[in-house]
Amino acid sequence: MKHLKSTTIPISAFGNVIKILDKAAAKMKVDPELLEFIKEPRRSTIVKLPVQMDDGTFRMFTGYRVQHSVVRGPAKGGIRYHPNVTLDEVQALASWMTWKCAVAKIPFGGGKGGIICDPSKLSKKELARLTRRYTADLIDLFGSQKDIPAPDVGTDSQTMAWIMDTYSMHKGHTAPGVVTGKPLEIGGSLGRVEATGRGVMISVREICKSIDLDLAEVTVSVQGFGNVGSIAALLLSEEGAKITHVSDQYGAIHNPDGIDIPKLIKHVESKKKVPGFRGAKRCGREDVLFCKVDVLIPAALENVITGKNARRIKARIIGEGANGPTTPEADVILEKKGVIVVPDILCNAGGVIVSYFEWVQDNMGYFWDEPEVNLRLEKKMVEAFYDVYNHSQAHGVSLRLAAYMLAIHRVVSILEMRGIYA
Repeated sequence: MKHLKSTTIPISAFGNVIKILDKAAAKMKVDPELLEFIKEPRRSTIVKLPVQMDDGTFRMFTGYRVQHSVVRGPAKGGIRYHPNVTLDEVQALASWMTWKCAVAKIPFGGGKGGIICDPSKLSKKELARLTRRYTADLIDLFGSQKDIPAPDVGTDSQTMAWIMDTYSMHKGHTAPGVVTGKPLEIGGSLGRVEATGRGVMISVREICKSIDLDLAEVTVSVQGFGNVGSIAALLLSEEGAKITHVSDQYGAIHNPDGIDIPKLIKHVESKKKVPGFRGAKRCGREDVLFCKVDVLIPAALENVITGKNARRIKARIIGEGANGPTTPEADVILEKKGVIVVPDILCNAGGVIVSYFEWVQDNMGYFWDEPEVNLRLEKKMVEAFYDVYNHSQAHGVSLRLAAYMLAIHRVVSILEMRGIYA
């Protein structure tokens, strides 16, 4: 597959991943044939899903599941319900999961799934039927040793419960390890909901330590106030950081004296949106990206910082809570500006790390308390951070390139041990 840049057609999300991989591999001695093998997804599946709506009519939905790699272990990755889901996006997300798991040193490969739909316009019964049909159509792909879904944009623990139940009914036995991000009552893990945001906090905390920046004096802007952005903001505020700007899909707010994040979370739980919070003033959504702060956390969707707007970034540090929020063109500009980017495959790895913990607990039938989960997450995240940071310092490259260089090495080394079955 060729990935060509055009002046009229924007490069794809998966094309962006390939560009980063090529750039990282150029710094290493990687067998070109092995590099080509690990770049492309091993399997991309498209399914057409007939679903009966509440009014009795049938509607067709399109679903995807991509297994990028199973070299290091079963494919692992979320399922996204969103109107703009594309195969290209799912392939990119699956690839990011491969490298994220390698950076975190957990025994998974990368997978991802998605269904083109607007979950806000479907009833709970319609969502259940859609999820069960998707699971049934892909049941041969899924399994605790094959491919393990998790929640993502537009899905949650209830979605995972439906997948687990459908899979279990087809297999004839309860199979909690087939998904992660489940409700606690059926094998979920304590600490899983907060894990991605907690990982972002740890990454931001450690990069601040590394450049002698006192977290208690840091100002932070958070773009996206869903699960990841809200938890990261809450935990950073508890560490003493001042959250001055916050946005969601409905608008943005700011308070130079700091936003009371616990109160904002309660407001969003009640009103379902950030605007209208009385403890801050309304501002433009772009202000959240381009304000002068120490740390910017993009925690929404991909490709929000591009070659066209990167020069407007005033933050000293970017902690990528979302997957792929910064394009390769933007990376070049940010590096020249001296902006430190903690890359997504490191910064938001907390979610997949605790998903791994959930899978381990399901397999052994013994569950840890929340302090133990958080302690294990802390250890994994700090180890991963300094693996990347020290590699960056040793090779004189950005944290992103260092993360990909480490990830490529860890995947290729196992591939060389296993060999390619042909």
